[in-house]
Amino acid sequence: MILRKVRNHPRTTREELVNDLKLAVTTVTKKTIGNTLHRNGLKSCSARKVPLLKRAHVQAHLEFANEHLNDSESDWEKVLWSDETKIELFGINSTRCVWRKKNAAYDPQNTVKHGGGNILLWGCFSAKGTGQLHRINGKMDGAIENLLPSARALKMKCGWVFQHDNDPKHTARATKEWLRKKHFKVLDGTICTICG
Repeated sequence: MILRKVRNHPRTTREELVNDLKLAVTTVTKKTIGNTLHRNGLKSCSARKVPLLKRAHVQAHLEFANEHLNDSESDWEKVLWSDETKIELFGINSTRCVWRKKNAAYDPQNTVKHGGGNILLWGCFSAKGTGQLHRINGKMDGAIENLLPSARALKMKCGWVFQHDNDPKHTARATKEWLRKKHFKVLDGTICTICG
């Protein structure tokens, strides 16, 4: 039962296994469970943090790179890059453990993408420096409205281009309409980032 549970759910803790066995009217200690797992080649390790990289993402990145391979430095100086990031409540300290065999660190079930409580921040930058940082509470509307003040503060010249990561909140009809009404030029072919 212990091995089956850990193979199917590598993030299971020894405490959870003790409780599961209590429900099955069997009493064992966390140490006994740990020893049993160790004897079967499993050890408790930190889940590796990896981007959720899919074949379509790799292809899109390559296409974008090839399309802009010959762009000049002055072309890139016109771009105002933006992104949002999630900062987790426990950050690095919230490392999750998984039970895994040797050389299985990057098997998908042994990795973790996000965890804990968090806040979402949006910011932008260009070749001229960094723009404003904005905390996102719910909708992206407030963050996207900081775009123009950031562009002004960075002294972006006429004809500057906005870049976003094609996240659904940027490609939503309302956001596209807002960008169009404000006459923002958007970098074509931008691709969804996968590192969260």
